[in-house]
Amino acid sequence: MDYWTIVDEVYNITLSLSFFILTFLMFYIGRKGFKEKNRYGGISTILCGFCFLIFGYVNSTARFFPYPYNGFMVWWIGIILLINLVFFKIIKREIRKTSINTNLESSDGSKKSILRRYVERMTKENPYSEKISLKMELIRKTFHLSGLLLLLAYFGFFALYPVTLIISDSVIELINDLGPTYTLLWGDLSLFPYVPGEFQAVIDLTMMALIGALMFAIISDLIRIVWGPEYSVFNFLTRSMLRNKEKNAAGPQIYIITGFIFSYMLYMAGIIHILAWFAGILIACLSDAAAALIGRRYGKHKIQVRSKDYKSIEGFLAGMIVAYVIGLILVGPIYALIGALIFFITDYFPIYTADNILNPIVIPIGIQLFKFLFGLPVGWF
Repeated sequence: MDYWTIVDEVYNITLSLSFFILTFLMFYIGRKGFKEKNRYGGISTILCGFCFLIFGYVNSTARFFPYPYNGFMVWWIGIILLINLVFFKIIKREIRKTSINTNLESSDGSKKSILRRYVERMTKENPYSEKISLKMELIRKTFHLSGLLLLLAYFGFFALYPVTLIISDSVIELINDLGPTYTLLWGDLSLFPYVPGEFQAVIDLTMMALIGALMFAIISDLIRIVWGPEYSVFNFLTRSMLRNKEKNAAGPQIYIITGFIFSYMLYMAGIIHILAWFAGILIACLSDAAAALIGRRYGKHKIQVRSKDYKSIEGFLAGMIVAYVIGLILVGPIYALIGALIFFITDYFPIYTADNILNPIVIPIGIQLFKFLFGLPVGWF
């Protein structure tokens, strides 16, 4: 076994170990949520933990992506940890300053910084609320547009190549320019797994983008749960739009990215069709956003769902219409109806599980199951 093979194994083991550590932390936090009477957050967090356990096992046996990209991911995790550590130290310092000076104006009469106002709001007010404002809900749902970014990353748009293919070709050009420097850090250029224009790079790097996004979000979220929301970079960037369901539990961004990765893993294994995957994630993103925003803005007729929450009929209709339109475009009218029906079921019936993790997993699997039963092609071609 040569040196670079050993390096490859070390990086892959480290990545798998990262998932196993996240598994332990999710189980710990989920148990904590149960103790604090947050069964919804506790079960959803534990479900994420089971997904991470599967991710770690799959990466240790089949690998999500080849060397050196497993090394790139390990370095990315290290960078995220460093960023969060620096932010933690900055907030710690600001909290000490805030405890000394509690006036609206600082000692020299100047306005307080955004960071100082954020710290004061986080430490003097309860950042968790039962219901956030419509404006905050709108900002929160803009993160659901990530599904469209994934569509561009994988398929591109008319004359635009898939974004991941552009990135892959750019990386190849960069390492050729770096030459000896790259060889010193990552080994001979012949070890690089892709050639320009190779579509396998699109498949692998899409998974890399998903896992990279998960690591960015979850490290910050773990800090929020364990040490407090004021120490979370993600919480700072999103202006603290936290609900009571997220207290002592993972946030909805963790649920939805975890669902994305799980179902994409099934696609990489050849179990589900790529269009079924995209139908699932876009329905999870856009239909959920439409249901929430239309329900908040125009919902007049309320019904109580199984979780005891109140939702509007208008919101349900908006979500199902958007779900059907997305399915119609991607997988055809029959599977679109199935996708919309599954969206309704996961939105109405679950009592203690977040639909953000159920939709991107159950919808693609459901479409694929009915493809097996009906034998009809997925999509229009």
